[in-house]
This record gives sequence, structure tokens and C-alpha cells, in this order.
Amino acid sequence: MNLYKIAKLVVSIIFFPLFRIRVIGKENIPKTGPVIICSNHISNLDPPTVGITSPRSIYFMAKQELFEKPLLGKLLTAIQAFPVKRGIGDRNALRKGVAILKEGHTLGLFPEGTRSKTGKLRKPLAGAGFFALRSEATIVPCAIIGTYQPLKKLKVVYGQPISMKELKERKASAQEAADVIMSEIQKLMNANK
Repeated sequence: MNLYKIAKLVVSIIFFPLFRIRVIGKENIPKTGPVIICSNHISNLDPPTVGITSPRSIYFMAKQELFEKPLLGKLLTAIQAFPVKRGIGDRNALRKGVAILKEGHTLGLFPEGTRSKTGKLRKPLAGAGFFALRSEATIVPCAIIGTYQPLKKLKVVYGQPISMKELKERKASAQEAADVIMSEIQKLMNANK
């Protein structure tokens, strides 16, 4: 058993009862082929929460600063995270993300780029749109609804895949694609309050 599976098992044992996690729509995540899961971002606990509720193993981008702490950096790498330099178009991170998708894996993204302190969606960065338009991946929106308070219910909702066909055909910008993804996340949040 690799470290990712061990970590998923341990975190599941803690998180599911602690936050009373209810998962809706995980059948919307294809079993094979490249997938991008795009979620809102309300807490540092979001990546492990998406990781344990998805039936597929996920590669997450994480801010470069976390990899500069020796132990944490090694742990993040072992559980399939890779660094991204925020505030610039990090070409290495973009290339790594595209390569992960080309290999048929799942990429986990938080289009807002940083946590929302209010729980309301922030304007997305163009990165999620870049990956959506540059790959053949299925785009699955995800909404994390609730708070990470012990014994309060937390919902993780996976929506229907978002088609990028029309946007690709008219050569839409990465920002426009990211905006479409965020609007789908907002719809999930509205429908599952």
C-alpha cells in the first residue's frame, strides 16, 4: 500500500465521523481517463476532504512555500502534491499539470487560488481554465458546503461534468473557461444549501 492510500485511509477514519461528511454525486467522476476536479476553497482541510471523498487518487497543486519546509515538502510530494509559485504564470506547474492529465490521472484544483474567508466564491484565477482548455480532461465541479466544526454536517457535492466543447471551438480565453467552472460550482452551492 502506497503512502497516498495510507494517508487517505487515516484521514477518512478521522474526518468522516468528526465532520459528519456526506458525499453526493461521486458517480459523476469518471472511473478512467483524465479528470479535473474543481472545488471552492474554504479551509486548509479542503484538499484532504476532496481527496478522501473522490473515488480516484488526486494530484493537487500546493503553494511553493509549503515545499520549502523539509518534512512537509517530502510528505506533500509523497501524497502526490506538486508546487506552484503563486502570483506568476508558473510554467513548470502548468507543464506538470498538463503531463498529469496526459497520463490519464486526476488533477485537483481550487480555482480561487486561495481560501475564501467568508465562504462566498472569489473571482477565479485563469489556471483552471487553462487546464480545461488545454486538455481532453473531464471537468467535474465540486462544492464543499458547511464548516469544519466537529460534529456539524459537511457536504461534498460533485456535479455533472462541464462541457468545454463550445468554449474550445470559439477559442475562449482561459479566464472565461475559469468563470464558467466557478458558475457551475456556485450552482452546486445554491442547490445544496
